[in-house]
Amino acid sequence: MSAPVIVGGLTAPDSELTRKAAALIEQIHTPVIRNHLHRTWWFADLLGRKRELKYDREVVYFASLMHDLGFTKEYSADQRFEVDGADAAKSFLLAHGYSEAKAELVWDGIALHSSGGIADRKAPEIALIYFGAHVDVFGFNIEEISPALIDDTLELYPRLGMKAAFQEALAEVVRKKPHTAVGTGLRDVGYRHVHGFSCPDICGMIDAAPFES
Repeated sequence: MSAPVIVGGLTAPDSELTRKAAALIEQIHTPVIRNHLHRTWWFADLLGRKRELKYDREVVYFASLMHDLGFTKEYSADQRFEVDGADAAKSFLLAHGYSEAKAELVWDGIALHSSGGIADRKAPEIALIYFGAHVDVFGFNIEEISPALIDDTLELYPRLGMKAAFQEALAEVVRKKPHTAVGTGLRDVGYRHVHGFSCPDICGMIDAAPFES
């Protein structure tokens, strides 16, 4: 059994089920995305502590590690990738005896992790997944985490070309499910990275509604 991971004197949640979740993402994700998931957890937890929030660290850990299950061939279905991932994570947790209430909180955290202006207004566990992921992808709120802790996290989980790899992962979602790009940031990814991509725009959809005005 591997030793628990420690950053800045803080130990990541460590139980039989957290180890199973970590083993799952080890099996199905590339090293780049896997490291992103771990960094999301650490940045979420470090921000939560900085802001003195009260939250269930294990819930945040599970949601952080599994928030991109919807990228994978094993768990991609026909919904938005966030919802596919949320469904898969909840099913995984319930199958291993996790409580319904906590599994639902994990579902919300994953399903809403890209929804700025919504996730950050929800329960701390939900907000922290959004915050942690957005520190890693965009650098949002990074100034709240000390440079030393950022460096420690990056040493454990290096980026390995994260910017390009993450955009490609999103582009693959667009290729497979272009309908899920409507009204989301995937639309931008599609136009930049997917040859021949087209997507209805909201104004056009309003104009096409079956009403006179």
